[in-house]
Amino acid sequence: MTNEIPTLPSGRTLFVGFVPVLALAARQALVYVRSVAKVFLRLPSAAIVPAIVLLGLLFVIFTIGRLLPTDPVLTVIGDHAPQELYERMHREMHLDKPIPEQFVLFIIDMARGNFGVATTTGNPVAQDIGRFLPATIELATVAILLGVGLGVPVGLLAVRFSGRWPDGLVRLVTILGSSIPIFWLGLVGLLLFYAHLGWVAGPGRLDITYQYAIPAVTGLVLVDTALSGNVAAFGNAVSHIVLPAALLGLVAFSDIARTTRGFLLWQYGHDYINVARLKGLSETRVLWRHALPNAVGPLLAVVAWNYAYLLEGAVLTETVFAWPGLGLYITQSLMASDMRAVLAGTLIIGTMFMVLNRVAEVAQARLDPRTRG
Repeated sequence: MTNEIPTLPSGRTLFVGFVPVLALAARQALVYVRSVAKVFLRLPSAAIVPAIVLLGLLFVIFTIGRLLPTDPVLTVIGDHAPQELYERMHREMHLDKPIPEQFVLFIIDMARGNFGVATTTGNPVAQDIGRFLPATIELATVAILLGVGLGVPVGLLAVRFSGRWPDGLVRLVTILGSSIPIFWLGLVGLLLFYAHLGWVAGPGRLDITYQYAIPAVTGLVLVDTALSGNVAAFGNAVSHIVLPAALLGLVAFSDIARTTRGFLLWQYGHDYINVARLKGLSETRVLWRHALPNAVGPLLAVVAWNYAYLLEGAVLTETVFAWPGLGLYITQSLMASDMRAVLAGTLIIGTMFMVLNRVAEVAQARLDPRTRG
């Protein structure tokens, strides 16, 4: 009996054998592409580009989450679950499919309003977002009010005394405010104002004494405590929010003060300012009556951008101060590979960012004297 050496199939045979597989994969991909295309075709033309940007952002974050060295199945069922349960959950979570296909399936579910259940909390993702988002909005709103309330007057002061020591001091403070890491400021602030001086309350939104005594009407603690008429609870809420909001407001203050100064100095280089001075108007009147109204449009865009940044960039502040906001929720979900929660939170923040920028663009166009009437 002779031992025959088996012959390998030729390249042509391999190619012919793979043709049905490739055709099936192409048909399946076409079905997914058509499903996503139907979502985009339902959007108005002005929303197509933002939708594409959001889709790209979600895909990048989804891919990063899938590449993290954590197993989302073990997060759900634990380390000691039987192998059969692990394999079944692995299939139900579509983890047996390629990453692009997983992403498309998630987008289709999201377009249908199905955000799924968060593995970290066991609650529907939409319910979690509804609970965590108000805390982020409240923190960012107080911070932007502080940033605008201090940044614009300080910028005006720097312009009024341009080239003198107040101007130099403002420039130094704004540079420091933009350069110092926010998490370091948070730790130092807690150590100094909470641990040593006792001027402010500690981490969280309310002391445990008031957490279950105040009915959650709006999800905004300052508003809810004010509506309840409990003065002590309202004061406690203010004491909790003042430090994290002040640190976030420092970032907005630095940018707003610096851009206010820059916009107004740019307006001072125009001929209409020289004409106003030749008419004998005081510098204060020139600043408030002529220069500032023409800088309001660009300044409003900067304020909107800073507010959007505070909404999506408060992760470190929320982590340091244990502030139960959307940024902290997204971070904890990402560490647990809970991509449904991460992508839903990212979608909300990204949508708010784009809406705020669009509102700022429209307002800037309406306030620009060159586009009026």
